[in-house]
Amino acid sequence: MNISLVCLDMAGTTVQDDGAVMDAFARAMDAVEIADGTPERERATQHTIDTMGQSKIDVFRTITGSDERAQVANRAFEAAYLDLIRGGAARPLPGAEETIRALQEQGIRVALTTGFSPETRDALLDALGWTGLPDAAFSPADAGRGRPFPNMNLHAVLRLGIDDVREVAVAGDTASDILAGLRAGASIVAGVRTGTHGDEEFTAAGATHVLDRVSDLPGLL
Repeated sequence: MNISLVCLDMAGTTVQDDGAVMDAFARAMDAVEIADGTPERERATQHTIDTMGQSKIDVFRTITGSDERAQVANRAFEAAYLDLIRGGAARPLPGAEETIRALQEQGIRVALTTGFSPETRDALLDALGWTGLPDAAFSPADAGRGRPFPNMNLHAVLRLGIDDVREVAVAGDTASDILAGLRAGASIVAGVRTGTHGDEEFTAAGATHVLDRVSDLPGLL
């Protein structure tokens, strides 16, 4: 089966943000008065690491146990992350842009997926100079649900006119990326070692391949 579409995660897979996600998370926890140094903060931090790649609002709902508090945390997170990336915290991981262009030159469509809101996603693309680079970019709000559910990958299949889910390859740096790719029926679901999770998590989630970096993907295909 030839690959017609590649779905790539952003932060940790194609984008390096120098810890901006966790810095923004800290501000979000401060906003809902989950104090640094407390057991509750430690549990919240670990949950965030374990669920990295998932929709941020869903993560905050689990942490806070309240939709109202989750909304407060999410607004604080988004505002903090926007400030950080606009201040230069984000940059492409080595070879990421070249990989996207190389895939497109082979006639393969490329969709970027993220757990961020559409506003934050677009601001990140703008900060990277990537506006218009991928064939599409999707957030949970576009597809109904975020990772580990398959919605964003399937949304990309539908929006980009792919005939068969087996023509899809998915790559990301978290177990959630792997689960979302497998649930979408992708033929290749690769863990990438440049972000949050590593080989143990990728294997446990069922990854078909593990790559050192996203720039290894064209060679695999």
